Amino acid sequence: MNRKPTAGWQVFNVFNVVFLTLLSLAMLLPFLNVLAQSFSSSQAIVNGKVFFLPVQFTAINYQYVFSDAAIWRSFGVTVYITIVGTLINLIATASLAYPVSRPEYAGRNVVVIMVLITMVFTAPLIPNFILMKNLHLTNSLWALMIPGAISAFNFFVMRSFFLQIPSELIDSGRIDGCSELRMIWNIVLPLSKPVMASLGIFYAVGHWNTYQSALYYINKPALWPLQVKLRQLIVSEDISIDPNSSQFSGLAHMDPEGIKMATIIIATIPIILIYPFLQRHFVKGMMVGSVKS
Repeated sequence: MNRKPTAGWQVFNVFNVVFLTLLSLAMLLPFLNVLAQSFSSSQAIVNGKVFFLPVQFTAINYQYVFSDAAIWRSFGVTVYITIVGTLINLIATASLAYPVSRPEYAGRNVVVIMVLITMVFTAPLIPNFILMKNLHLTNSLWALMIPGAISAFNFFVMRSFFLQIPSELIDSGRIDGCSELRMIWNIVLPLSKPVMASLGIFYAVGHWNTYQSALYYINKPALWPLQVKLRQLIVSEDISIDPNSSQFSGLAHMDPEGIKMATIIIATIPIILIYPFLQRHFVKGMMVGSVKS
C-alpha cells in the first residue's frame, strides 16, 4: 500500500533538490567561467566583462595552444603515464588482491595488515626522494608510475570484490586443470570488469592530475606532464608570443589569461569525456566491490 508523502518528507525533498542544485552550480559555474574566458578577446578579459558566456568570441587562444610544441609534448607525457601507469596499477593491485582473497593462501592476513599500516603511516618526502634517487628513478617517468603502483584503498576495494567470487568456481577451474595464471585470466578477470573499470578511473584520474611527484622527481622540462606545464603557464607573468608570426594575425585579441584558460580546458576535457563510457561499470563496481556480502 502506497502512503502519501508527509509534509515533512516533502519539505525534506525540496531541501535536497535546492541544496544539490546549488552545490552543482558551485562546481559548474567556475568551469563555465574558465571556458568563456578561453573563447573571449583580450579586451573583454582585461576589462572583467567575461562571466559565463564568451565576449567578442575568438578561438585564437586555442590556436596558440595547439601550435605550442611544448604543450603537446607535455600532453603526450601525460597520456603516456596515464595509460601505462593505469595498466601497471591494475595489474599490481589485482596481483596482490587476488591471493589474499583466497582462504587457501597462507600469510594473507599478515599482508592485509601490512597494507593497512600504509594507510595510517606514510613515509616523509625526504626519505622518498632519497629512495627514488638511489633507485635511479629521478628524471624518469617511472618515478611517476612505480611508487604508487598499489593504492591501499583500491586494494581493499578489489579484495572485497574478489572475496565475493564463489570458491566453487575457483575449485572447478582447478579441477579442469587450469593453472593459477590461466584461472585469473579466463575466470577471475572477466568477472571483474566492473571493479576494474571503477579502479581504472581512480588510477587514471590520479595519473592525469600528476603534479607533486613530477615537481619533486622531474627536473627536465621535456619530461614535465601537462599539469606541471599548466602550472608554469599560470604562474608565468609573460607568455612569449612571436609578433611576426603569421599564425597570430589577431594578436590584439589574444591575452595571456585567455591562453591559460584554454590550456586548463584542454587539460580537463579528455578525462571528463572518458567517464560517460565507464559510468555503468563504475557505479556497479563501487556498489559491489565496497561491501562484502
